[in-house]
Amino acid sequence: MSAGQEVRNKETYHRFHDAVNSGDLEIISKAIDEFIHPDGRFHTAEPTDMPAVQAQKRIWGVLLRAFPDIHVTMEDLLAEGDKIVARQTVTGTNSGEYRGMPATGKSVIYQEIFIARFADGQIIDIWGVVDLYSQLRQLGLIPA
Repeated sequence: MSAGQEVRNKETYHRFHDAVNSGDLEIISKAIDEFIHPDGRFHTAEPTDMPAVQAQKRIWGVLLRAFPDIHVTMEDLLAEGDKIVARQTVTGTNSGEYRGMPATGKSVIYQEIFIARFADGQIIDIWGVVDLYSQLRQLGLIPA
């Protein structure tokens, strides 16, 4: 893969990241349709047969209801071949139902790392590791 393609993949991820930080589910949904391949796969610790497009729309719907002020800060973005790796910090205030629990009003800050593989200018595979333990502990939903 050329250095030019690595730059384009990073630019695509930046554009997707900008949409996520809009806080607008319609903008995020359009970005998901534009940047994630219809046959894309989402690989997480909680296995699902759901295509990446559908999984991402569902996740962002849940997150925006629970954390309307959610913000993702990209700390690092690395490209190698057809993959990028993003290390991110997420902040938000729990103002809505989350994981079956009522809003706590508490703020959270947690880390996540995503790897995305590109094919034909779109994300075809996404692997993610999100520090849910830290998030749930800060919300008081699990003991410290």
